[in-house]
Amino acid sequence: MNKVGNLEKVTQERVIKLFTEKLGYEYLGDWTDKPNNKNIEEKLLHSYLKGKGHSENIIKRAIDKLTKATDNQIDKLYYVNKDVYSLIRYGASVKEDISENNQTVHFIDFDNPLDNDFYLAEEVSIKGKDDRYKRPDIVIYVNGIALGVIELKRSTVSVSEGIRQNLDNQSSNFIKPFFHTMQLIMAGNDSEGLKYGTIETSEKYYLRWKEDEKANDRVSKQVKTMAKSVDYLLDKQLIGLCNKERFLEFIHDFTVFDSGVKKLARPNQYFGVKAAIKRAKKREGGILWHTQGSGKSLSMVWIAKWIKEHIPDSRILVITDRNELDEQIEKVFKGVAEDIYRTKSGKDLIDELNSTKRRLLSSLVHKFGRKGDEVNDSDYNEYIKDIKKSLPKDFRAKGDIYVFVDECHRTQ
Repeated sequence: MNKVGNLEKVTQERVIKLFTEKLGYEYLGDWTDKPNNKNIEEKLLHSYLKGKGHSENIIKRAIDKLTKATDNQIDKLYYVNKDVYSLIRYGASVKEDISENNQTVHFIDFDNPLDNDFYLAEEVSIKGKDDRYKRPDIVIYVNGIALGVIELKRSTVSVSEGIRQNLDNQSSNFIKPFFHTMQLIMAGNDSEGLKYGTIETSEKYYLRWKEDEKANDRVSKQVKTMAKSVDYLLDKQLIGLCNKERFLEFIHDFTVFDSGVKKLARPNQYFGVKAAIKRAKKREGGILWHTQGSGKSLSMVWIAKWIKEHIPDSRILVITDRNELDEQIEKVFKGVAEDIYRTKSGKDLIDELNSTKRRLLSSLVHKFGRKGDEVNDSDYNEYIKDIKKSLPKDFRAKGDIYVFVDECHRTQ
């Protein structure tokens, strides 16, 4: 091996040691010469599902369903990845036999992240088009399913080279099918650190991981303590993203398929949403400060999805102060398959709050008494009187209501 190769190999060996000794992953080996490497290592997945108490028949049917989705060679990468993600996140519905009821087989236990099997392999040879092979430097497997890939470069070669390598590998000319299961796609070196994205993320949208120094949840404390024990920025950022619990949390709670583009949370979104969830659990309010273009709409989506999934009887009302913002909120939520209803008037809002039909609502603040662009005290008071007249007797909004106020510094 030449000197350049040696430099990259030294970094790769150190990263593997980091994963095995600090992060607790099991090393599967150098798979340069291992035949038939796939994004689903069925023996590993079978072993995991067997350990969960599933019968052989159920295991076979569940794995068949997952591999059928993964083997789709017709649809675009985005749509195949979206279908596979749905199976990974929600599980596969299968029957023991035709006379039995459906049961859901979960390929990953997101509720108990440490009850999964975490592996990594290096130099994973994948046969691509025209029998040409590509070898991602490091592949992360959970229960035998390839969920992460890392390309490593020596310090004098830009991380951009690793990103472009990842993008080339996703093309139909190379090993696109291998990325059908992929969630986190990373590239790094010792001088620039780590950047991450997901399938088809263009180079300019790759993100740099950064810990929030104020975060004091258990996992953040673990990450900070462990990061202090390593010297390289790359290693610190890998600890932040690939901590077992956070890695699965990112996939489960901070991934979205947004109108043809798969997206992951930025660090500011991740820590902001985590802080908001902590408040929501305690039924406390708070302010999430966003600069322009920092992704507040998707932050709302991730908070809303968590509330809907974890708080029974919950409903969400999003308040904005401009019609174009109301339209934007609707577009973002519907773009990620979350059906949000835009109320048409004050009465419509009251009617919707008095019904349990819809869980996601949006309204302009005008519906609460603003006329045009200015607040008129007389108009406002008359509006409130009118609202009170139209309220049903003993009115109480149905459900456990959570209110998001967009641009609250203008309308609070």
